[in-house]
Amino acid sequence: MSHAPDLHWVKSSFSDAGGNNCVEVAAMQRDLVAIRESDSPTALLVTSRAALGALVQELKLGDFTSPPA
Repeated sequence: MSHAPDLHWVKSSFSDAGGNNCVEVAAMQRDLVAIRESDSPTALLVTSRAALGALVQELKLGDFTSPPA
């Protein structure tokens, strides 16, 4: 997927004010979300909401040693 102009992108609250280091997320059809970095807006990572939620949960816990159950 190279370009998705119809998506409404939301910038991460952890992005800096200067517009650098920005991660953006957009809801897609069904249960999918797209993720991109503002420096490369045509490169999208598409995943399910559940998978993104699991990743965020693991990041918050700081546990990167064991695979998800």
